[in-house]
Amino acid sequence: MDSYLSALTEHMRDVSAREGRVSVDTVYIGGGTPSVFGGKRLSQVLSCVRSCFDLQADTEITVEVNPESADKALFLALHAAGVNRISMGVQSADDGELKAIGRLHDFSRAQEAVRLCRKLCTDNISLDLMYGLPGQSMERWMRSVDAICALAPKHISCYALKLEEGTPLYRKNPSCPDDDTQADMYLAMVERLSQKGYAQYEISNFAQEGYRSRHNQKYWHLTDYLGFGCGAHSFFRGRRYYQTDSIPKYLSGGWQTPLSEDDETGSREDEYLMLSLRTAEGVSEGDYCARFGKSFAPVADVLRPYLENQYVQRFGDRWHFTAKGFLVSNTILVDVLDAIENGEGGRG
Repeated sequence: MDSYLSALTEHMRDVSAREGRVSVDTVYIGGGTPSVFGGKRLSQVLSCVRSCFDLQADTEITVEVNPESADKALFLALHAAGVNRISMGVQSADDGELKAIGRLHDFSRAQEAVRLCRKLCTDNISLDLMYGLPGQSMERWMRSVDAICALAPKHISCYALKLEEGTPLYRKNPSCPDDDTQADMYLAMVERLSQKGYAQYEISNFAQEGYRSRHNQKYWHLTDYLGFGCGAHSFFRGRRYYQTDSIPKYLSGGWQTPLSEDDETGSREDEYLMLSLRTAEGVSEGDYCARFGKSFAPVADVLRPYLENQYVQRFGDRWHFTAKGFLVSNTILVDVLDAIENGEGGRG
């Protein structure tokens, strides 16, 4: 861990030396479980961030934690380091479901972690929740939603379980709710969270007024961001690039030769549409035309047929998916991307 910390801070200092003291208004320490890195090392990471970049006075500083590795010492250290937002992977309020997906905590431990965080670090807490878990019924799912809301987080992220090939859970081949049931779970969750005061602002994200994740919105709005660490991605000054995902390579200086992604304008246009349509605000015709110098008509031709069935809504020049539209957004986006490639309407 100390070797990784050394490489990470050296990486930041190198970028700062080349790019200057970039102005920063969000910092996000995530990916895996940063809390196992320890409060002391995380504090050193944030100290390096401050020495390399110009943090604005109201910078949002988030650290991801898991309940089993979140204790009093960690929260005290993070508070002292200036952390003002915590994202916690609770996933379920059902101990049987947590055990089935291999989590190391039970719900009582998650409740205690939230209490400690609120007392010792910050009240700006985001909780992660998962649906489509092995053996999960609609009733059990909604009990989890209500239990998470009872913890009064400022922000909630909800994701469907995805079984990744090669993982222990994938090899177990558990019985999970089918696609239709998961769709019903999603829509029921969206409605319940709305009733509880959590407005949906992206496919998987919900927040109380004033507590949207500023950092995540950077990605969805194609704003510049710098990524540091093994496997980290960056989008900076029109260039998208990423670091090696090999820890040995990263430790031996692999961060000095990042790998580039496609910089073609067409790629940016695709990204803009896909990312904008992930959000509740959707895409603006005027902004699209100004960015790319192209007519929005081919995109509108694809989206217009979905207005009648309320998969899509339109307000002024802005188009966005509804909750049920998010469920089929991938299918619609294929037509959208085909339309802009061909300069004509979608397949219908």
